[in-house]
Amino acid sequence: MIQIRHLTAYLEALAPLVYQESYDNAGLIVGDTTTEITGVLVTLDATEAVVDEAIAKGCNIIVAHHPIVFKGLKKLNGKTYVERTVIKAIKNDVALYAAHTNLDNVAGGVNFKIAEKLNLHNVRILAPKTHVLSKLVTFVPVADTQRVLDALYTAGAGQIGEYKNCSFRAEGTGTYQPGESSQPAIGQVGEYHEEPENRVEVIIPTHQQGQLLAALKQAHPYEEVAYYLTLLDNQHQEVGSGAVGELNKPLDSNSWLSYLKEHMQLNLIRYTPLPDRPIKRVAVCGGVGSFLLPDAIRAEADIFVTADYKYHEFFDADGRIGICDIGHYESEVFTKDLIYGHLLKKFTTFAVILSETDTNPVKYF
Repeated sequence: MIQIRHLTAYLEALAPLVYQESYDNAGLIVGDTTTEITGVLVTLDATEAVVDEAIAKGCNIIVAHHPIVFKGLKKLNGKTYVERTVIKAIKNDVALYAAHTNLDNVAGGVNFKIAEKLNLHNVRILAPKTHVLSKLVTFVPVADTQRVLDALYTAGAGQIGEYKNCSFRAEGTGTYQPGESSQPAIGQVGEYHEEPENRVEVIIPTHQQGQLLAALKQAHPYEEVAYYLTLLDNQHQEVGSGAVGELNKPLDSNSWLSYLKEHMQLNLIRYTPLPDRPIKRVAVCGGVGSFLLPDAIRAEADIFVTADYKYHEFFDADGRIGICDIGHYESEVFTKDLIYGHLLKKFTTFAVILSETDTNPVKYF
């Protein structure tokens, strides 16, 4: 029996909630985690119409990109579309889940999907986050070092970019004298002991320190395990905002606009004067992305593709880069395909369905 908690655990392994922005409200918004899943409807926005679609198709959980609830609700009386959506979902036992900025902020997430649609290569995070990595240092008897390291690697330590099982070790001597009530694995109660040990250092995702310390203590031979953790300023190359990559071949301005329109299936592009040079490197950010313009310029991108640019913000390009505003919905609509693809590969005992409801509130004439 697959319950909602199994689905949310899988999604949060792909895009941990700890990586969402402070203003966000990603996660399970409506629903009981122990409910058995009958079907999943995947959408960009959870609206009343989408809840109706879920009911009609026998789906009791909606997985959306945008959270229907951003701010606290003080009343539930149906006066706003948010309240009506939540009420309808609760009345019909339809759970609501959102994978929002946490999915924006991981490699392989929303921005990497845009890069995929544009056939970019050498794709990387545009603005990597800091203060999300820690260094774990511990001291292990030489004979037990590899076993302890293997346990840490399995629990998620030692991943640096495309390299795994990364660590540092230096041999030294550990000293201790077991107390009367101790049960030393090595040495005798009451006797001073010196043990050849390795100082072991690994990089860990800070939010995983609980499970990593549990793995360390389980694998370590000592009754009392010496360790310390240090929060790092290092950038996490797999976590952050936006993405940047290269086109397979340079394009002139007109060819680029046609290319962008075709690959992102657009009706309209708002753009600044484009650079008087071949367009090769492209930065992208789904949704509101103006805050990343300095990062796109530092990355030497020729073009920045994003959404929700205000009139005066376009001036900030200042001839250094071309800005292409393709619309919020249009920049993120393929997130549905991203989520759908992951769920379809993982879960086979219930239907995973792409929503057919057009939730774009903006129309063009």
